[in-house]
Amino acid sequence: MKLFSKTIEPGENQEIRIPVGRLPSDTSIAIRTFIYRSKNPGPTCLVMGGVHGDEINGVEIVRRAMQEKVFENLKCGSVIAIPLVNVYGFINFSRDLPDGKDVNRSFPGNRSGSLASRVAYTVSKHIIPLIDFGLDFHTGGKSIHNYPQVRFSVGHKESEEMARAFAPPIIIGNKPIPKSMRHHALKSGKPVLVYEGGESLRIDGFSIQRGLEGIKRVLKYKGMLDGKLAPQKSLFFENNTWVRAPRSGIFEWSQSAGSFVRPGEPLGRIGDPYCRDYQTVYAKRRGFIYGHNNAPVVSLGDALYHIAY
Repeated sequence: MKLFSKTIEPGENQEIRIPVGRLPSDTSIAIRTFIYRSKNPGPTCLVMGGVHGDEINGVEIVRRAMQEKVFENLKCGSVIAIPLVNVYGFINFSRDLPDGKDVNRSFPGNRSGSLASRVAYTVSKHIIPLIDFGLDFHTGGKSIHNYPQVRFSVGHKESEEMARAFAPPIIIGNKPIPKSMRHHALKSGKPVLVYEGGESLRIDGFSIQRGLEGIKRVLKYKGMLDGKLAPQKSLFFENNTWVRAPRSGIFEWSQSAGSFVRPGEPLGRIGDPYCRDYQTVYAKRRGFIYGHNNAPVVSLGDALYHIAY
């Protein structure tokens, strides 16, 4: 295997820093990539976190897998582990890069473009051609807590089989977002699962544990780790909808991610700061809450609950 002009032999582990650019301060930005190779041939898996710099649970899942030496005992094949893709966003508590652009909406990228585009280009150019499949770890966006879930490319059999092997609490089949890493990889024939768990800038032990278990399960499913897959059930959905705030005010939720709800069931209430008026928020259909908004103050139309059905 060759990565950025360096050769990694079977049975060898290496850390390779791939430069992506410099900040105005002349501080260099590089993607630290860790390669783990078995002596036996097999598929190559990409495990990465921190595409959005404020999504700490994803970084921690990959870091913990490395800490537990999960990838140092491969039966066959190779793992490329990238704990942190978006270094700038991580140190600035930001989803995006200094140009305000989202790495995960910039694929395949451009080596002479913005920093977000150059980060995407680096992954597209140097990493994706080497892999057979990938696991991309995320959390909910700002103030959104996501119940542990895997999103796969609906209609793609290999992606669905990987998702079922991962066995998170929730599996959601949907179309990949244009210019996302998952979308670009799939066009290249490389299935990628997106795992979501917890909230940005918050460590969530349950989400981290389920993500770590999922890595091990997928590697076992691919024959890259010893051990059998213990049966584990997941809830499977292909449709979803948002419940949005019917007014502005202070939001008090009474239901949270991980709950089943029925039409007409109260989900919470929104009131003004002066105790004059409250409005109850109701579920509009039967489904499973897989994401909820933790923001205490909301505006009319803000997303409050993500419900799968």
